[in-house]
Amino acid sequence: MTRDLERIFGRGSVLDSPAARLAYSYDATGMHCEPDCVAFASGAAEVGRLLRLANEQGFPVVPRGAGTGYTGGSVPVEGGVVLVTERMRRIVEIDEENLTVTAEAGVVTGDLHKAVERVGLFYPPDPASMDVCTIGGNVAECAGGPRAFKYGVTRNYVLQLEAVLPTGELFLAGARTVKSVAGYDLARLLTGSEGTLAVITKATLRLIPKPATVETLLCAFADPVAAGRAVAAVVKERIVPCTLELVDGECIRCVGGPARFGLPEGARALLLVEVDGEPQAVAAAAAAVREVCLRCGALEAKTAGSPEAAEELWQARRSISPALMQLAPTKINEDIVVPRSAVPEMLARLAQVSRDRRVLIATFGHVGDGNLHVNIMCDERDLDELARATAAVEDVFAATLALGGSVSGEHGIGVTKAPFLPREIGEAGIATMLAVKRALDPNGVLNPGKIFVRARPRGGAADDSHSR
Repeated sequence: MTRDLERIFGRGSVLDSPAARLAYSYDATGMHCEPDCVAFASGAAEVGRLLRLANEQGFPVVPRGAGTGYTGGSVPVEGGVVLVTERMRRIVEIDEENLTVTAEAGVVTGDLHKAVERVGLFYPPDPASMDVCTIGGNVAECAGGPRAFKYGVTRNYVLQLEAVLPTGELFLAGARTVKSVAGYDLARLLTGSEGTLAVITKATLRLIPKPATVETLLCAFADPVAAGRAVAAVVKERIVPCTLELVDGECIRCVGGPARFGLPEGARALLLVEVDGEPQAVAAAAAAVREVCLRCGALEAKTAGSPEAAEELWQARRSISPALMQLAPTKINEDIVVPRSAVPEMLARLAQVSRDRRVLIATFGHVGDGNLHVNIMCDERDLDELARATAAVEDVFAATLALGGSVSGEHGIGVTKAPFLPREIGEAGIATMLAVKRALDPNGVLNPGKIFVRARPRGGAADDSHSR
């Protein structure tokens, strides 16, 4: 296989050493399955030739951006070739007249932010891993982020995609125009398809003018449920912050404690709120958020005071996920989402699950969207504790679905959530998705073992629910 791949990608762009195979065997879940080899693409033509070869020889191809996913989406559970897009890092065009940017799949999201902001434009999607993750991966997973409360997620900004079908054909999905109803919305179909329907090689994305002013607020509460009630009240008052983030007491403790945030005594939860826009509107919105939070029992509601102080708060927020490993060596990371009005009830149910199963649960996330990152902390070496943590996952999903929610707000299904997907969409939904998959990928070569079935990883994979 290696020689065939070298004829496509060139020597030096195909690796099959044990070190290389290990390096591209895992993502942020901690599960790992080694591929047979790793290939680095520089353009769509190479991707097409690889996929045609895969159909001829019957080996899997697994697209990979930066490997920051939390559900095993880029893990090669059936071996084959990991196709890495990180060398495709060209920002092709920033079109200031039409407010678009065209970028190759390997462009780092944070780099794209900086490039468009230098000309006074703005690309809102901001996943926590934006300094590492790539545009192609963001589109494949339909990435969200804190700013989704006001601005939406990746799918709201995708205009046109250059992609390669599983059978090797290159095609364009969508259009560079603001409007287009020319047939099926294939760009939307591919966005969030987790690398199972096509390999995205280039994206044209919608931009907006960069907001003139931003103000960050910190609102402290005695417990997460009280913070959740404040979120529901903010939404009911028709206030639309840019971001509305929850951080519970366990998360606060892991990133420096109350002192780092300047929280008052007794604070066991905080809302990190950002409002943006024209100066007068920002001042009015910030005042309204403070008033609502204080009315809902906030211990304190204050502004960050300076851009530097605000950035320190966001640095703390972005560091939460890895910092939670201080609590226990195993982290089961779920990203449930419920209707905004159900946030207080969901937080109460999480507390109940923690008590009933005797497990530690740390929660943070984009609570303005109803999107909660629920982290069940345990030590997998303790089999009793692991069993209780696994049962807690079942309880969390049951509560989520009972409240009209979804098992994934932004991480996707991948491997880890595949057993739970039928509970949300039903067997008819699964059958419909499988029909699309089989039509586009008749030989099942592109990212097999994801979304629909619980994959059986080859070669000593870590437990596929846990982050380490």
